[in-house]
Amino acid sequence: MKLKSLSNIPAVGGMEISTFKLKEGVSEAELFTAVEQMVKGLYETEDGFLGHVVLKGADGTYVDVVFATSQQRAAELCAKWGTGPFASACVPYLEKIQEGSVNLAFFERVM
Repeated sequence: MKLKSLSNIPAVGGMEISTFKLKEGVSEAELFTAVEQMVKGLYETEDGFLGHVVLKGADGTYVDVVFATSQQRAAELCAKWGTGPFASACVPYLEKIQEGSVNLAFFERVM
């Protein structure tokens, strides 16, 4: 998984940042496959989508970041997941995440 284009960084006006833990027994390889499926099936062709990355902290917490042209567009992109039933491209990703471990926030670029 790679950022759509590093040259798009100046265009970043907003981000979705969520943290989560993996379910017990889920490998990073399984996570990465599910993430790629989600990005290709949900975000890749959307206007305002600039890129997506997954980061991992030393404590095993993962960070999911969506780069968008605005905070509003980041929220709109993430709303495509749905609230149940979830978009089919997202289900494999959601199945890898430990229930109750997700924290989600949206940010606007100020500088």
